[in-house]
Amino acid sequence: MPVGAMYPGTFDPITNGHHELVRRAAQIFDRVVVAVAASPNKRPVFSLQERTQMAREVLADVPNVSVDSYEGLTVDYARNHDLQAVVRGLRAVSDFEYEFQLSSMNRTLSSDVETVFLCPEAEYNFISATLVREVAALGGDVSRFVHPLVQKSLNQKFST
Repeated sequence: MPVGAMYPGTFDPITNGHHELVRRAAQIFDRVVVAVAASPNKRPVFSLQERTQMAREVLADVPNVSVDSYEGLTVDYARNHDLQAVVRGLRAVSDFEYEFQLSSMNRTLSSDVETVFLCPEAEYNFISATLVREVAALGGDVSRFVHPLVQKSLNQKFST
């Protein structure tokens, strides 16, 4: 039986760290859905449509990965799309407490959806979309942290 997973997140914007985790998840699972969350409470810089399109373009080279957007509970999306696992990234110990709480809540809401934690390669441990946005907004070079398409989108977003 094929096993599918989702990698949910705001992806505002998608970073090289996200890309690396998606590639690794795609080696473990038969199919991976990168699920771009609406996350209106986070007030993202990019619209849901922009974030979804950037992720599609950045991840186009990974054959068993698709990109979708969603609103609502992650476990509901997983169940509605026959996905058995939720992939979450842990960059540092500081991520663990929040991710553990989230995983426990998701398990309580839906015991048939499991959470799998992946740790990024060391070169991506410090990269977060928040830091990338801040550096880009202040005119810094983010080319080492994001795909060239994302860098171009950030430059356009912050040049106005």
